[in-house]
Amino acid sequence: MSVIQRSIQVGWQLRVFFTENVFAPDNPVLRDALADTGPRKALVVLEDALAQALPGLGQQIEKYFSANAEKIELVCPPLFACGGERAKNSTTLVNEIYSQLHRHHIDRHSYLIAVGGGALLDVAGFAAATAHRGVRHVRIPTTTLSQADSGVGVKNGLNAFGQKNLIGTFAPPFAVINDGQLLATLSPRDKRSGYVEAVKVACIRDANFFDEIERDEEKLAAFEPGAMKQLIRRCAELHLDHIANGGDPFEAGSARPLDFGHWSAHKLEQISHFRISHGEAVAIGIALDVIYSREIGLLPAASAARILNLLEKLGFKLFADELLNADNANLPTLLAGLEEFREHLGGELSITLLEEIGRGVEVHEMNPRLVAVAVAELRARAGK
Repeated sequence: MSVIQRSIQVGWQLRVFFTENVFAPDNPVLRDALADTGPRKALVVLEDALAQALPGLGQQIEKYFSANAEKIELVCPPLFACGGERAKNSTTLVNEIYSQLHRHHIDRHSYLIAVGGGALLDVAGFAAATAHRGVRHVRIPTTTLSQADSGVGVKNGLNAFGQKNLIGTFAPPFAVINDGQLLATLSPRDKRSGYVEAVKVACIRDANFFDEIERDEEKLAAFEPGAMKQLIRRCAELHLDHIANGGDPFEAGSARPLDFGHWSAHKLEQISHFRISHGEAVAIGIALDVIYSREIGLLPAASAARILNLLEKLGFKLFADELLNADNANLPTLLAGLEEFREHLGGELSITLLEEIGRGVEVHEMNPRLVAVAVAELRARAGK
């Protein structure tokens, strides 16, 4: 046997810009983030719920590109698209984006710009990563969840066969632009959703950040803009630090620390038919794993209490009736999430738990009896 072997190293720049009123004609952030030489073509996909909440946004986007036509050519008016998990549950939207990319001759040096929440960004990112084997993708996240977490990451995906993100890619975006003004139209529920990812990353990475969230809990619960912007920026920074410095940006191994609380969250979303939002499910998932960490002697009780109390003070409910669902063999449906979580990554099961606020630890098995203990505690805590 003979073999030829070479090491291939690829460098990525992952840039997240912070601005206000990104589509103001005199705001240079988007223009300067895109254009190296010009003009370059751009196709914009805009979440329809955002367009309805901000009448005239589509026309504002067109005016922005008209004012910067020497650098960027908008090939057609923005393509309006559905958001939420519905966008990810079929190939309808991704096929429509492919069609527009083909029709307008969007190539690897052109841009697909997605303006919307995390689910829309996932679909558009998948289309960009797979069309021509990679079109430049720009994300403009419009929810706290996507500005703080999913929109600044390197994952794209679609749901299939009842599983979240079964189909997908790892493809860093060309740029991410967080516009604080775009959060103003969100409902309280959607504003709150992104907070949980900040609690998550603080729990596993940064005790000082956890202290800051506790300090600002009343401002955050009241959706004070300054506190929200500070939380989003620090959360995004910690996620980028992990992606850049964690040693496994494309999850080739088994550890998934940024998915703390997610093994049960993904299952809860599915069995609730997405009645429970991602942020709400992650809050419950974190609460479950915090109690589990305490029960196996990893996490001090006082630290567990701090985390549970903070989640509740931020407005999250830590129990849902779907936690009690059982399958045909009368086994908790939730536990199927463990195997799905392992299978999604491959290799051995790897779950992040806590040994202290700011310090996560990987375990490779979960005791079903203690998961049930955690569920029972959350049920009692909710007075159910």
